[in-house]
Amino acid sequence: MTAVNSVLALRERELANSKRVFVARGSKLKRCLQCLLAEANCICSHKPAPQAGAAFCFIMYQGEAYKPSNTGRIIADVMADNYAFLWQRTEPNADLLALLQHPDYAPVLIFPHQYVDAKRCLQQPAELTELSQGKTPLFVMLDGTWREAKKMLKSDYLATLPVLSITPNQQSAYMLREAAQPHQLSTAEVAVEVLHFAGLTQTATALNSYYQHFLHAYRSARPHHPLNRQARAES
Repeated sequence: MTAVNSVLALRERELANSKRVFVARGSKLKRCLQCLLAEANCICSHKPAPQAGAAFCFIMYQGEAYKPSNTGRIIADVMADNYAFLWQRTEPNADLLALLQHPDYAPVLIFPHQYVDAKRCLQQPAELTELSQGKTPLFVMLDGTWREAKKMLKSDYLATLPVLSITPNQQSAYMLREAAQPHQLSTAEVAVEVLHFAGLTQTATALNSYYQHFLHAYRSARPHHPLNRQARAES
């Protein structure tokens, strides 16, 4: 059975329910309906086989799923087991709540440790293994801007989840949006590090390779991107 990209599915549902047309940056481009990149820069041929071993759940701020620069969609292209929900401040999605309670999964929130109680924090891979105990790790990612993610963190249903934090060892290669924090990683870059932490090295490599194709293709469609200007200056 073909794996479903839950972020794309959420995007389609939100577009169908929207009362106004969403206009993304670069809206005049003819885009591939799957990867959402310019047709001339489509990366669908580079998509790896669906990967197993972990599941990802994206809780997305309003409008995030629409954005071609969103990298949660890249993760959902790679991970066979993936879910995406629109964040609701007062009425959380019933399917999301059921997923977080599902006996087959061990949910883990991905967020910097300094914003949560230290008792909730996972420090070593062995702690994740013990927590899972035969269940599939379900990595919960708050997908939006940094300000939006901190707002979503206050949701009651996240308050008791164990938390895994990723400390970047190098500067993000993303640079498709302005980062709010130094060394802030994109959602896909965080996922790569999470998969390494979980011991899923081959899956992490597959995701990173696909993500690099995404970055190259996205920048190629934006000739005035700062990195493209820098490359021309150095050539």
